[in-house]
Amino acid sequence: METVQDIKQTIVLEAPIQKVWNTVSTSKAIESWFMPNDFVATEGYEFHIQSPFGPSPCKVLEIDEPNKLSFSWDTDGWVVSFLLKDLGDKTEFTVIHGGWKEPDAMIPKANLKTIDVRNNMNGGWEKIVHVALRKVVEG
Repeated sequence: METVQDIKQTIVLEAPIQKVWNTVSTSKAIESWFMPNDFVATEGYEFHIQSPFGPSPCKVLEIDEPNKLSFSWDTDGWVVSFLLKDLGDKTEFTVIHGGWKEPDAMIPKANLKTIDVRNNMNGGWEKIVHVALRKVVEG
């Protein structure tokens, strides 16, 4: 069965890895570039992201400071991972949003097909990572 390709956005930020980690691993910092949430960087911790479609239940799956953070997002099997790579005074940051179903599967909350939600969210992640995150980290 064909599933929709993961979203992947990568950026090199003009900041050391610990500064980037601090920006992507606390609730208040995540809200400054992504969405309101009650995230805590503890494996197994259940939290919510306040998305445009309402609160989304999430769960922290992996914390490997300062290199990786991943969590499940909502109830459709999505997994979001933040990957950080130390480049000295710079940091490569990648977000991967995976766990997509087949292209025509409906996502009830959005009332859209998976492929349409994925394409909308890819554009969203692009803005979030390349504009909002960069501004918060480098600003």
